[in-house]
Amino acid sequence: MSQTELMTPSQRTALEHVARELHAKFKGVFGQETIMALLEDSFNELAATATVKEYLVVSAKRFAYQRLKALANAADQTRTRVPAVLFLCVHNAGRSQMALGWFTHLAKDRAMAWSGGSEPGTEINQGAVAAMGEVGIDISKEFPKPMVDEFMGAADVVVTMGCGDACPLLPGKRYEDWELEDPAGKTLEEIRPIRDEIGRRVEVLLTELLPSPTL
Repeated sequence: MSQTELMTPSQRTALEHVARELHAKFKGVFGQETIMALLEDSFNELAATATVKEYLVVSAKRFAYQRLKALANAADQTRTRVPAVLFLCVHNAGRSQMALGWFTHLAKDRAMAWSGGSEPGTEINQGAVAAMGEVGIDISKEFPKPMVDEFMGAADVVVTMGCGDACPLLPGKRYEDWELEDPAGKTLEEIRPIRDEIGRRVEVLLTELLPSPTL
């Protein structure tokens, strides 16, 4: 039985409501059928590894919104298009989530980023959440996601962190491999240096992507 078949009637009704919401946000860019199909796919992707099922619709909404933003950014050929970065690690639970948190915090609206994993975990590393919280960055609402075509297609730079050959190589992309310790199983004290090193590397990346960044 497919994940779509396992979707409850109430979840489908909720996704249909979300599709209407997203259609209003992307009016003239994506049709409602396209949005609904992406929502269903996002739901299925997350349901495959989710241990807590009651938040799937909320997570699918956020995941689909990120994918739609990526598609819109990839199609934008105007001068207003901002640089885009994809952070990838194995489980999308620690390193890539901290990198995304730093990037979003420092770049604000001058660039965009996404994160994903080659083998998404079931939940974000709570030690990483606590470490980022110490520097005023809240990543508690993030969740592990697979690396999807929309993110890969929209990214100008792909930063990998330990996923090796599982991370695909596409022509026309700039790739960086950041050798960083995995925070999984580490104490908060051990995670802090990893957090700080990720922050330093994100700052360097932003100085390269943006003409006059104010970090």
